[in-house]
This record gives sequence, C-alpha cells and structure tokens, in this order.
Amino acid sequence: MNDVAERALKIPPFIVMDVLERAQALERQGRRIIHLEVGEPDFPTPECICEAANKAICDGLTHYTHSLGLIELREAICEHYAGKYAVKVHPDQVVITSGTSPALFMIFAALLDRDDEIVISDPHYPCYPNFATFLGAEPVCVNVLEDDGFQFRAEEIRARITPKSKAILVNSPSNPTGMLLSPDRMSQIAQIGPYVISDEIYHGLVYGKKEHSILEFTDKAFVLNGFSKAFAMTGWRLGYIIAPPDFIRPLQKIHQNFFISAGSVSQWAGLAAIRNAASDMERMRRTYDERRKFLIKRLRELGFALKVEPEGAFYIFLNVRHLSRNSYDLAFDILEKAGVGVTPGIDFGENAEGYIRISYANSLENIAEGMDRIESYLRSR
Repeated sequence: MNDVAERALKIPPFIVMDVLERAQALERQGRRIIHLEVGEPDFPTPECICEAANKAICDGLTHYTHSLGLIELREAICEHYAGKYAVKVHPDQVVITSGTSPALFMIFAALLDRDDEIVISDPHYPCYPNFATFLGAEPVCVNVLEDDGFQFRAEEIRARITPKSKAILVNSPSNPTGMLLSPDRMSQIAQIGPYVISDEIYHGLVYGKKEHSILEFTDKAFVLNGFSKAFAMTGWRLGYIIAPPDFIRPLQKIHQNFFISAGSVSQWAGLAAIRNAASDMERMRRTYDERRKFLIKRLRELGFALKVEPEGAFYIFLNVRHLSRNSYDLAFDILEKAGVGVTPGIDFGENAEGYIRISYANSLENIAEGMDRIESYLRSR
C-alpha cells in the first residue's frame, strides 16, 4: 500500500531541474558544462542591497514582520507602480511573500475552488498548471504559436471561457518565449470578464519596448512580482502580491498559516533594491540585451529560423522540430554529447514540444562557447 498522498504522486517533475541535476553530476565527474538551462541571473546581488541586509542584521532587524510585510517596503512598491505605470495602489493591497511561487500559490488558494477553471497559455511556466491541479482546479490551455509571435489572443481566450472560468493568467514578458503582450492585447484580455492574474516577474528586463502592468487596464486583477530576476536576488526569496481589497484579508490569513511572514532581512534588502539599485538593474539589462543580440545572430548562423526575436526576460525559445520531435531526449543528448544544458520544450506544455529554451543568463564567453559546442554537435549528427 502506498501511503504517499495522491496529489503528491500526481505532480509532475520540474524538468529543468532534472537537466540541472544531471549537469551537476557530469561536473562532479570532471566535465565542464555550459549552463544555458536555468533561468537565474548570473550576476551577484548589487552591493547596495547586500549592505542594507548587513545593516538590518547588525541592527537586530531579524524578527517576524507584519504578515503583510514591512510597511516601508509596501509603500515603496506602491510608489514604484505609480511612477512606472501611473496606477494607484494602496499599501494595504500589497502582500510581501517569500518569492513569487508562494505568492502564486496564495492567489490560487484564495481565488480558485475545486473544479474552477483558470485559462493559461501553452507554452507556459511549468508550475502554473501544477499549482492549479494541486488545489483541485482545472487549467485550460490556449495554444500560442510561433507564426503568430507567441501572442495570447483575447478571441482565443474568450472561446475557452465557461461558467467555471475564474481567472486568466498572463505572463509578459513571457517565460519561456520572451515575448511581450501589447497594450491593446492586455486591454482586450482585461475586458473578457474573469479575474486576470498577471505574472510581472520579468518587468525591468525588456529590450526596445515598454512593458505594461495589468493594473493599467483593470482593477479586477492580481499582480505577481518580485526581486529575483531584475535585481539578481533569486536566493533572497522575496516577492509580492498586489490584490483587490476584498482578497487581502483572505490572503493574509493564508500567509499567516502557511508562511507567517517573508524574511525580515530580505525585506529590508528589497527596500534598498527599489530605492537605490535602479542603475545596477539597468546595467544588467544592457548586458542581457548584448547577449540576446549575440545569441540571435549566432543561432541564425547555425541555420535556426527565428521567426520572432524575444523582447524581454532572458530566454530564446528555439524551434528544433527539424532535429527531433522529442525535446526531452534531444536536451539530454545535447547535454551528454556537447556538455551544454538546455531546457526541453515539453517542460512548458504540450504545445511547446519540438522546442528548447536557451537562457542567456550566462557570460558572453560561456554563451559563445556553448554555441560552438552546439555547432560541433549538429555537424556530428
């Protein structure tokens, strides 16, 4: 008899972590692996942020905070959204969390009852449907296509809306495609009817265009955001929710029971990030853009047809169907034979099969070496 809960048995693995762990095993054997699989900034956290954390520790600011988070940080987030997006958010609408993954879980827990539906794109961040099904809700996928710029179209979403539809989840810039939703498209999605959950974690990492918050178009929305990507703070585990007022007390109770509060030191560090690290963020953004341009050029030299160029985040979603229809096997074959880690498309949904995701959150030198290795791999096939 298996005593493990059925919901735990059913949850699928996060395949990119399987790739990473195999890569790490090869490194322990003495292999040099080029990591283009994991979506994590390769930069150190900016110095001003670390200094603020050190000061918080030295000042003894190491205890539980308010379950909604430090008022200073919540006020700074509201000021940021007012300045960047011209939207008014009250600090009491903000919940500080230990990263955006707990934030996503909390929103789903507060909004979705059993058998409720949530509409998501395919491809999508792997954890979106897993969170929904873990809570007994039903993810409904809408295919977005490379030929259409991987755009999440309102008319396609509307066709999948039913009386059970509780929310639509958007992610712009998108993981894994790196594409942005236009303001017109976001406005159209906001008018469909259900709540919109907007994952804005890659805001600040946009190239040649401007990102928009869902709050510019509707108040019937939840925002997920955080500090991991734009400020190189993945290990600090700091995110936040902006929610409609009626959901704050339920979210607060969920937070109190499951997480108590976000880490105090990380919150003081996040405050320094918003107030003092804009120039550091811009420096990192420019570096990512340089890498993005190099990688696009190099992949085209290798014969890959990039129909659309990513506009944000730090990923290229590459069509490899001419090489294999099994992205899982292909990714592990590239890892074993070329020593380059990439993420199989199947991690991002059934419609993503036949693609691989390449991250340019690595040095230009390593990216160049990785492309040279892939070139040799392709010649040997």
